[in-house]
Amino acid sequence: MSKEEIIAVTAQHVQGLLSGEGSGHDWWHIYRVWNNAKHIAATEQADLFVVELTALLHDIGDHKFHNGDETIGPKMAEEWLNSLQVEEQVINHICAIIKDLSFKGAGTSSAMPTIEGRIVQDADRLDAIGAIGIARTFAYGGHKGRELYNPAVAPVLHDSFEAYKSSTAPTINHFYEKLLLLKDRLHTDSAKAIAQERHQYMEQFLDQFFAEWEGKR
Repeated sequence: MSKEEIIAVTAQHVQGLLSGEGSGHDWWHIYRVWNNAKHIAATEQADLFVVELTALLHDIGDHKFHNGDETIGPKMAEEWLNSLQVEEQVINHICAIIKDLSFKGAGTSSAMPTIEGRIVQDADRLDAIGAIGIARTFAYGGHKGRELYNPAVAPVLHDSFEAYKSSTAPTINHFYEKLLLLKDRLHTDSAKAIAQERHQYMEQFLDQFFAEWEGKR
């Protein structure tokens, strides 16, 4: 099977798994990250095969939907890639990226040593900000049954992944606990350029939200 065929059948596989998902982690999230990653990779010296497969597989076993288990995603990706007889070195690279891809709290950091990993992480983070990021945030909050906003619950800059993933805070808090931090945690110039406008859009949204909350607009 050629690389092009492996990518095509993987896209079909992931679309079948995630189509119709309602929390903002559906097939179309994968599709956008895949496109973002290819756009960013066009300006970088990277292995596009690794980039595309990682982008396609990065959320098939998201810890948020598996009781916080971080090992599910890499395991599912490994099983799928083994079934396609992808080279072991490539599989190991992809699974290592998936393991460390997600945001783990404001006070935490995770190394992303390869350019392929940095590209896919940037692509994923771009889909968490801007207009689509706002829409996804409220979709996820509704999916989890969280309050929209509660002035009595202050945002927390979590200092561990355990604290971050166990949070049940209102949806608006997520902007301060993650989304507004992402612009300064991107790696590539291409992603940073795209993020500027998306970040500003979120700031404008929050200004409008709080003005309406107080009945000023």
